[in-house]
Amino acid sequence: MSIEYRVLKKASDGAVILPRARWCADSWCHFKGLQWRRGLPADEGLLFVYDSESVMNTSIHMLNVFFSIAVVWLDASGVVVDKKLAKPWRLAYVPQKPAQYFIEANVDLLERVEIGDVIQFNEVAAS
Repeated sequence: MSIEYRVLKKASDGAVILPRARWCADSWCHFKGLQWRRGLPADEGLLFVYDSESVMNTSIHMLNVFFSIAVVWLDASGVVVDKKLAKPWRLAYVPQKPAQYFIEANVDLLERVEIGDVIQFNEVAAS
């Protein structure tokens, strides 16, 4: 199974907010996420993909995650509906509104996106 990455950009100006987001659409990737990793390259993250918008399906935990991350939730249209700093070993983070996608990346991602931004992720990144 090959790993696919996407380029994440702001729709408003085309600015790249994350050059390499792993397309995470299967149950194993959903389960594993960033658990047991010790860090993440500055230009990488995960883009979790679900079939429909939900608060429950897009809630996360930080058990077995050893570093703080940015979490950015997107609705079905790619609109940022929430963003949070997620700290290690916390039990749950829940989006304010239903989301169909969420991004997990380094903390500085929180500085590059705002609630209401539209994020595009249709461009496949080089492997």
